[in-house]
Amino acid sequence: MILDHVYSETRTDKPQKATFKKDATSEKPLRSVVKSISWRLVGTIDTILISWFVTGTLALAFSIGAIELVTKMVLYFFHERLWNTINWGK
Repeated sequence: MILDHVYSETRTDKPQKATFKKDATSEKPLRSVVKSISWRLVGTIDTILISWFVTGTLALAFSIGAIELVTKMVLYFFHERLWNTINWGK
């Protein structure tokens, strides 16, 4: 696998971009959704623990975590929409 990558980089012709069909078969959308949710939970738990450590109040830490959970999802949505308008790297 590594040698295939090295070989493809040394070729003079451009490597083919992944097609939608090939990309869609690499990981099912449901798996991506579950991974996104699990990662968001990890991030929120991290925020709650840090907030608890800083404030010393568990109720306040959960409040901060709940707000962070919602705001990060909204910010991520707009972040993705903005990146979809940028042609760099496509």
